[in-house]
Amino acid sequence: MGESLLSVGLDVGTTTTQMVVSRLEIGNRAGSFTVPEYVISQRQVIYKSPVYFTPLIGEELVDGEKIKALVAREYERAGISREQVDTGAVIITGETSRRENAEAVTRALSEYAGDFVVATAGPDLESVLAARGAGAVEYSRQTGKRVLHIDIGGGTSNIALIEDGVITATGCVNVGGRLLRWDERGCICYISPVAQRLCDASLGRPFDGRILAKTLVKALEMAAGLRPADALLEQVRTKGTSMKIPEGEWVISFSGGVADCIEKSMEKDAFGDLGPALGQEIKNSLLCRGRYRLGQQTIRATVIGAGCYSAQLSGSTVFFRNIDFPLKNLPVVQAGEEDLGQRLSTLDGDGILFFSGAEPSYKQVKSLAERIVKAAEGKRIYVAVDKDMAKALGQAIALMAGEDAAVLCIDGVGLKAGDYLDVTAPVGTALPVIVKTLIFETGG
Repeated sequence: MGESLLSVGLDVGTTTTQMVVSRLEIGNRAGSFTVPEYVISQRQVIYKSPVYFTPLIGEELVDGEKIKALVAREYERAGISREQVDTGAVIITGETSRRENAEAVTRALSEYAGDFVVATAGPDLESVLAARGAGAVEYSRQTGKRVLHIDIGGGTSNIALIEDGVITATGCVNVGGRLLRWDERGCICYISPVAQRLCDASLGRPFDGRILAKTLVKALEMAAGLRPADALLEQVRTKGTSMKIPEGEWVISFSGGVADCIEKSMEKDAFGDLGPALGQEIKNSLLCRGRYRLGQQTIRATVIGAGCYSAQLSGSTVFFRNIDFPLKNLPVVQAGEEDLGQRLSTLDGDGILFFSGAEPSYKQVKSLAERIVKAAEGKRIYVAVDKDMAKALGQAIALMAGEDAAVLCIDGVGLKAGDYLDVTAPVGTALPVIVKTLIFETGG
């Protein structure tokens, strides 16, 4: 097929910010006499930015204008313009994912980062991207081993369970290298809300970070199922996430900035934070008693994941008419037997109806199309299904809705309520999509 997408990944983390540019090659894996099935066949990183400390206003709020200037500089160094960018993601991670931070970055980049680069945050998505970017998913696929991947950043540790190359569960705990920070005198200059609950450090006074590091590593051991869980785990668990580790042998894989400190000998105050102490405590913990490995990427795992793995292609059949691409931030409405009109009426703007289940008969497709058109009441009609039926359903909807109706129907994507979807212009007969989980926490 010979087509490709230019993808940008930007990771705005608790500690660092970095950008990568990738080229995604598109291939057809179907046979010569079957319906084309386009997939991303190859991913190549063609540019990596330096790793920057995330610019802040005060101790917590991300400086959106400095992020904008950083991206402008890196686009120039990479030799690309925003008009050339096809897809990608801005991943606002860890402690920076609180609403006020995410909004600052989104506002600054909304008109600059490219039509297809989107702002997103959430522990589930970050766990997936880090596991893919670090090579843990591919390692599991190639070896058949069960992998527990832990990406340890400045504010959070994102966990993914991987079996036979498939991510089966994700979780997140507030364990990271920047929960405490020291000034040049060795006195505490920042204490995160999590650290305040776990230790007696005080601003302006010295504190031995190894004390907190030991506590945080115990929490990680609990999260990994290596130590019985108690109240400590609940104190660090990220809101809305939980994960139970199935019994059996797991290879533990690490990425994130703290992963670089696990096997290197560093002064405990090398970066003015907990990172070196946390890395050394992990090295001496139950996490490294069995089989463990460092990811192919450590500090760059999430941004590589954002640049190379945030995009997927819709299924082999799609239908669209009168659609002005790109479509951005469509909220997903999980649809079933309930009243679709009531579901759609709760949205301020457009949303995308998602149907899952058994592949229906032609009669059922026609009945579903009637329900959708009635519920839309003249609005634009966006539908996603997980089965290979988008063309038939889309054609039925378009016939009932009339020639002027805007209709999009895609298949081969898995969605859930709370997800958001971006859909870009077609590549061959497929549509590139980005599934996003927008979870903005309001507290520590």
